[in-house]
Amino acid sequence: QVQLVESGGGLVQAGGSLRLSCAVSGRTSSSYVMGWFHQALGKEREFVAGISRSGGSTYYADSAKGRFTISRDNAKNTVYLQMNSLKFEDTAVYYCAADSTYRSSWYRRSQEYEYDYWGQGTQVTVSS
Repeated sequence: QVQLVESGGGLVQAGGSLRLSCAVSGRTSSSYVMGWFHQALGKEREFVAGISRSGGSTYYADSAKGRFTISRDNAKNTVYLQMNSLKFEDTAVYYCAADSTYRSSWYRRSQEYEYDYWGQGTQVTVSS
C-alpha cells in the first residue's frame, strides 16, 4: 500500500510561481518512478513531468519545458514540481503519481496506465 498526498496548490497571477509537493508514505523501502499530471476542467488528464527513482533523469511535456522543474528528495520521501512563469492554461488539478513496480530497464513514463498509485490532487489556478 502506497499513499501520495499533494500540497502547495493555490491561486497565482500569470507570470508567478508555485511549488507543489508530493509526500509518499506506506511501502517506501525503495523509491519509485514518479510523475506529475494535470487535469483541466472538462479535459483529459495530461502528463506534465516525470523523474527516475534516483532523480538523475527528468523529462517534461512540451508545455512545461523551460518553465517547470521536477525534483525529489528521497530522504524526505517527497517529490516536487517547481512551476515558474505560470500561464492561464496551466490552471488545473495537479496529481502526483507513482509506479510501484520495480522494472529493470529505465524508460520514460508519460501515460496514465504506466502509474498505479495517485494522489488526491491539488488545485492550481492562474489568473490574469
